[in-house]
Amino acid sequence: MKLKKLSGNQLKILAALFMTIDHIGVMIFTQSEILRIIGRLSMPIFAYMISEGAHYTKNRKKYLSVLIVMSAIIQITYYLVERSLDQCILVTFSLSIMLIYIIDRKNIILSLLALTACFYLTQVVNIDYGFFGIVLPLLIYLGENKTQKLILMTSGLVLVSLTNSPIQWYSLLSVPLVALYNGKRGKLRMKNFFYIYYPLHLLIIYFISIL
Repeated sequence: MKLKKLSGNQLKILAALFMTIDHIGVMIFTQSEILRIIGRLSMPIFAYMISEGAHYTKNRKKYLSVLIVMSAIIQITYYLVERSLDQCILVTFSLSIMLIYIIDRKNIILSLLALTACFYLTQVVNIDYGFFGIVLPLLIYLGENKTQKLILMTSGLVLVSLTNSPIQWYSLLSVPLVALYNGKRGKLRMKNFFYIYYPLHLLIIYFISIL
């Protein structure tokens, strides 16, 4: 029986669902490990779609600037609510896109400087998923076909898992889901929905947690 292929929108909806479950585990059911395990599937899917977006976008400056603005909004909210300077996943992916665009220039010295700067930044600031979290979308982007992308994604997730908590190994379960990707966006334009959903679901879960 042939498995049904998934569009980019369908994959991102699944990733958003896994992310929501994860944040419920972080903020409400803090003793539930299964919620955190399910949540490990979210970041790799978004990382794959970020690399796809960086490849196919018609306006790179707009693509990056929107993500940076959303990152700033989330970080301000984090600081006001938690008094935390920890950097969220949108910061991670913003750095990923910048890295992709720099390396696309084929300048070895500039690329090495960018990689070094990202590594140093992760040593002084707590950035979600660390240096290899930043590099993951870049590795996927460098793949010339789907098979290569999946192999590089798996390799990147191994590196992320080695440098984060042991629960991160469950992120490898996302690879079979991404393997079902059909390379198409889907019928609806849902980019703005995901940008709105991220801060909105965090606020809703936070307010539920303090009730």
